[in-house]
Amino acid sequence: MPLPSPALAAFAGTMALAASAAAQGELQRFKTQAGEVVVETVASGLDNPWGLAFLPDGRMLVTERPGRLRLVGADGRLSAPLGGLPGVRAQGQGGLLDVAIDPRFAENRTIYLTFAEPRAEGNGGTSVLRARLDAGGTALEDATVIFRQMPAHRGGNHFGSRIAFDRGGNLLVALGDRFDLRDQAQNPANHLGKVVRIRPDGGAPSDNPNKPGWAPEVWSIGHRNVQAAAINPATGELWTVEHGARGGDEVNIPRKGLNYGWPVITYGVDYSGAKIGEGTAKPGLEQPVHYWDPSIAPSGMAFYTGDRFPAWRGDLLVGALRGRMLVRLDLDGDKVVREERMLEGLRERIRDVRQGPDGFVYLLTDAAPGRVLRVRPADGRS
Repeated sequence: MPLPSPALAAFAGTMALAASAAAQGELQRFKTQAGEVVVETVASGLDNPWGLAFLPDGRMLVTERPGRLRLVGADGRLSAPLGGLPGVRAQGQGGLLDVAIDPRFAENRTIYLTFAEPRAEGNGGTSVLRARLDAGGTALEDATVIFRQMPAHRGGNHFGSRIAFDRGGNLLVALGDRFDLRDQAQNPANHLGKVVRIRPDGGAPSDNPNKPGWAPEVWSIGHRNVQAAAINPATGELWTVEHGARGGDEVNIPRKGLNYGWPVITYGVDYSGAKIGEGTAKPGLEQPVHYWDPSIAPSGMAFYTGDRFPAWRGDLLVGALRGRMLVRLDLDGDKVVREERMLEGLRERIRDVRQGPDGFVYLLTDAAPGRVLRVRPADGRS
């Protein structure tokens, strides 16, 4: 049966979701600087959902950190867990993490996943899986690990990670420093605390930094635990958001061959209150575009480009785990000129933020059970 057009799918999804949420009495209203918004439940019963990606027909792929991948229909129904996934190390902060669809998905049905992979050497690390979604939407086919973060490490924290595609179709993958190995974020020969740039087959593009002593995949260094990544539609540049320790969460624009400072410079302190590194600035190390102190534990972000919220167009929307809110960063080029904290009354850990094909904003709540939420104007603007 042919897929409906994106416009028809979006309209049908809107009607079904609104009716479903209203019937369940799960509409919540919040005031924002752009006017009142409604937050409604699209799907529930997920186990610590982590990443979300929209398919061309309007359905969603959602990862669950314990190691499951599901399809979510426009009516909010969850599929059974898809088959064909590899083993996942779902311990500590590890598990099945981000999901992204290939820019040519309509032709090749290819998706990419990041996950904590169990390994014999060191017991774990973040890896990137490429696979094809079968025609029935029940399983992954030809699943292949195309990249492995090295070295592996036994620790259970700071796996990262998010995926974004640059305009050339290469994958930019954000990787954590694995917590216990934070000093290695300054070692360009490995993948700890790095953004790497790889081709869809996992190889390193020839125009990567390729500096002496740098691993061929490494794009930028000096990152802590990146939990959000998105391409700025105005410039084509990658933006990331990473966790600080006690304070010092950062928004960065990781540029080719640059060093973003962790753990030499930071705006936070260690969990014990002890100083980290040498201060907040040092020549040769990049400053963040924006930072939070105290920490909000940001996770997931999206540049808003739709028509549903005209006042948000061009802004950056960031989820928060510890802060339990959605943050709107008003941008003037590469500068953050103001910040608005929204939806604090939800009291939910926001793990991922996406703009849907219908122009509404979709959120994942990090809980068991967790939910897919949709944010829309309260005046019914469509």
